[in-house]
Amino acid sequence: MNHSTVKPLSVTDLSSMKQRGEKISCLTAYDASFSALIDHVGIDIMLVGDSLGMTIQGHDTTLPVTITDMIYHTQCVSRARKRTFIIADLPFMSYPTPIAAAENAAKLIQLGGAQMIKLEGAKSNIVSFLVEQGIPVCGHLGLLPQHINQLGNYTVQGKNTVEAEKILADAYQLEQSGAALLVLECIPAQLAKAISMKLSIPVIGIGAGIDCDGQVLVLQDVLNIGITKRPRFSKDFMRQAENIESAISAYHQAVKQAQFPTNDHSF
Repeated sequence: MNHSTVKPLSVTDLSSMKQRGEKISCLTAYDASFSALIDHVGIDIMLVGDSLGMTIQGHDTTLPVTITDMIYHTQCVSRARKRTFIIADLPFMSYPTPIAAAENAAKLIQLGGAQMIKLEGAKSNIVSFLVEQGIPVCGHLGLLPQHINQLGNYTVQGKNTVEAEKILADAYQLEQSGAALLVLECIPAQLAKAISMKLSIPVIGIGAGIDCDGQVLVLQDVLNIGITKRPRFSKDFMRQAENIESAISAYHQAVKQAQFPTNDHSF
């Protein structure tokens, strides 16, 4: 790739992909080496996730991750990419108010090089405030890892009608508030399909079935090097790959061709 001719993907590029029915591939990334490799393969989005609390730092949850950690890892990722769109997570308790959210989001964009921030939950007032400041926002519904102490365990959300209707309503509300992207984690495939069809913004699934507009997985799960048990919705792409690059490429192709996730990886 010639550095001068390659432009980073934009939020409008992602929107266009949904409009024309092209699946969006996304992987987590936390450092420059993997960023360069993922970018080279052609993955559309890199998510600098607060999942780094577990994959990189060795914690049991994402809760210990600080905004300083997130800025550092976003910088590492953004330095090495040419084309891939970069989203960074606002970590636990870094967005209790719209002002705090804006200040921390600004750091991830100005210092970290993120193009969009992601926050968990149906916080439409915070989303609309950020969007007013020119900050692109990705929502996150379903299983919310930052709420683990309330949830008790990492389990499928939206299984009953009341829960499902709330997630659908929250998704619509986030879009109305100006969110430009939505991640759905660990929800029934049928619910994710309904949300993806109802919203005009791209919906990225993780453990949310094949009918989302795109898929995201944790890099370590794709390479089967996680320190904890790989979740059921994930897949070890290293098994049939000769090296790391071909494993990432296999994941990218499987998403693009709507061959992943299968029913085995869905709820």
